Amino acid sequence: MVNIVLLEPEMPANTGNIGRTCVATGARLHLIEPMGFKINEKSVKRAGLDYWQHLDVTVYDCFSDFLAKNPDARDRLYMATTKAKHVYSEVAYPEDCYLMFGKESAGIPEEILIDYEDTCIRIPMLESIRSLNLSNSAAIVLYEVLRQQGFRQMELEGELHRLKWKE
Repeated sequence: MVNIVLLEPEMPANTGNIGRTCVATGARLHLIEPMGFKINEKSVKRAGLDYWQHLDVTVYDCFSDFLAKNPDARDRLYMATTKAKHVYSEVAYPEDCYLMFGKESAGIPEEILIDYEDTCIRIPMLESIRSLNLSNSAAIVLYEVLRQQGFRQMELEGELHRLKWKE
């Protein structure tokens, strides 16, 4: 199972969107305080639609609380940051990895990044932009991990509702 970790998320809609993506992919969501909203706010649940009730989500007091309660994360924690030397698609992700994303306005603090230099990853983008939307970034990296794992237990084909595909 892939784990998405949001450090101090600020925008409820992004968190709701990420929660919905976690439900659609079977990923777990870890939220690290402080957050810029309450987890039960309408805006979070509206973005997550009716999927929010199916979300596997845990809230932690701080980063050290997260690490204490998830000791296996230390060796499988990948941090998305524009400061990274490695592109996200060039990494071979282990089973049960953790993908961490920082708050929208500032990213993951350098005091945390410095201890994870080898597992910091970046999404390539033009130099003129500061960063991508948080929920888009989480989806991009999550789906790369799932692709590497063969999209196990996920539906790989769809059917039309009213018509049939040509054989």
